[in-house]
Amino acid sequence: MILRGVLPYYKSEDYPVIKSAMPTHAARRALGAFLRAHREQLEPPAGAAGRRRTPGLRREEIAEASGASLTWIAWLEQGREVSPSPRLLARLADALRLAPAERAYLFELADKRDPHAVAIGKDALAAEILALPAAMTIPAYLLDGQWTARAWNDRAAELFDGWLDGAHDRNLLRFIFRSPGAPKLIVDWEDRARRVVAEFRADFSRRLRDPALGALVEELTEASPVFARLWREQAVLGREGGERRFRQPARRFHQTTLIVASHPEAKLVCLAPIET
Repeated sequence: MILRGVLPYYKSEDYPVIKSAMPTHAARRALGAFLRAHREQLEPPAGAAGRRRTPGLRREEIAEASGASLTWIAWLEQGREVSPSPRLLARLADALRLAPAERAYLFELADKRDPHAVAIGKDALAAEILALPAAMTIPAYLLDGQWTARAWNDRAAELFDGWLDGAHDRNLLRFIFRSPGAPKLIVDWEDRARRVVAEFRADFSRRLRDPALGALVEELTEASPVFARLWREQAVLGREGGERRFRQPARRFHQTTLIVASHPEAKLVCLAPIET
């Protein structure tokens, strides 16, 4: 199918038909039902003429509001085998006035990344989230989307001498790869560094357009030959937790990472002591 022939007055890059990146049949049906339900929940524009057999907005009105083709809106609602671009989905999300959770669900169903997703900023975490580490009785710290510690408790500060003592910006990656104290603190430092890079790549892949993360990767690649080598390995891991060992004095912990539901890029990292 050549979409320019079907929709000659729309930009073809908004309407790619890519079989290899196609959501499953169930996901397409769920996406169609979601779009239709939210369209029908919207109030018709003031002064809209004509009788309406169904509630909410007509497909024509959503098409006009989003700059999409009426045919394309129909295909999406019908669960047809098409793959809209992230840019088109973003315009649909705006036209449907979706809340943040609804917008995230839309992009998840379509298996696309939201081009307007906002990274966690310096002031984005609420006080109750920043207070979480202090409520823990074991070492705990809170990382933001750039892997910078935003809050921690006294036990974590005692454990991570050289990172959480204010000597620098408290970015975990900068500490591991640029601080001479990191190899002295962390047992099997290079193995741990390799895992950290692979975990960070998983986050980085979800935010490829984030200039701050791109700048961080560029900085570490230039400053640390070890980071540059590990980054080239292209390994990807989730934050799976497990045993963590530290020197001076020798201590062992089991690490668990909790994701903050309201800010999924924020991580509460907890270290439970392992009794010897």
